[in-house]
Amino acid sequence: MNVKTALRPFRRNAAAFAAVAGVAALSLTALVPSPAAKAETEATRRGPKPTVVLVHGAFADSSSWNGVIKRLRHDGYPVAAPANPLRGLASDSDYLESCLKSVQGPIVLVGHSYGGSVISDAAVGNPEVKALVYIAAFIPDKDETPAQLGDRFPGATLPSALEPVTYPLPGGGTGTDLYVQKDKFHDAFAADLPKSVTDLMAITQRPLAASVFDEKATETAWKTIPSWDLVTTKDNAIAPDEQRFMAKRAHAHTVEVNSSHAVSVSHPGAVTRLIEQAARTTSE
Repeated sequence: MNVKTALRPFRRNAAAFAAVAGVAALSLTALVPSPAAKAETEATRRGPKPTVVLVHGAFADSSSWNGVIKRLRHDGYPVAAPANPLRGLASDSDYLESCLKSVQGPIVLVGHSYGGSVISDAAVGNPEVKALVYIAAFIPDKDETPAQLGDRFPGATLPSALEPVTYPLPGGGTGTDLYVQKDKFHDAFAADLPKSVTDLMAITQRPLAASVFDEKATETAWKTIPSWDLVTTKDNAIAPDEQRFMAKRAHAHTVEVNSSHAVSVSHPGAVTRLIEQAARTTSE
């Protein structure tokens, strides 16, 4: 018997073994899902992501959320950023409440500055609001006013930078709007941003009705809805200790950022991370 004839059985066995091994490998591959399949399965298990509704505060508009909106949309979150009228807590809250009724599915409601007071009122009675996120915000208790909280925790320089401007009321008489003086806007509101940016923000700022500072809160959604809070430690509009007090009282999941009051503009990544942390709990 020559060598070629002697090796023939081994070759047949090797070919059979290779075929079996290939089938086994294919079977194992089918049993182990790819990362993409894992992500799809996880997304299906958790259901659709909640809509994030962003509410701006005084002396700003919805464009102050642009950096946050870009990141949330990149991560697959539906986003809405309605205009806050800034005319008074009761009417502003009623307006936001009507906006929330148009949103389908679960909601993560986010408020910056005075917007915190608005979301605390508007969320009451809406079962779709699953989380409240306060960004350098007021979290008033019932019958509290922003002026009272500011007196309790002095240190903010924004009040001394405000300028009153009267305007006619529809039914007669006059009201008073408050603006941040343009030459003081940077230091009082957004000291960690370039002045070239804050000069534009000062020009496009939206005024707040002066009566808001003495308007009492009537609703406190944070007492029944899980809350998160971002405290800004270099804030000249709402003193950091005031923010910490309100966050602790609300039992909020709290993080601190070395930022001015305009944190959604100067630190959009930090704001986005906290919002998404709150959003993930809505499907757990």
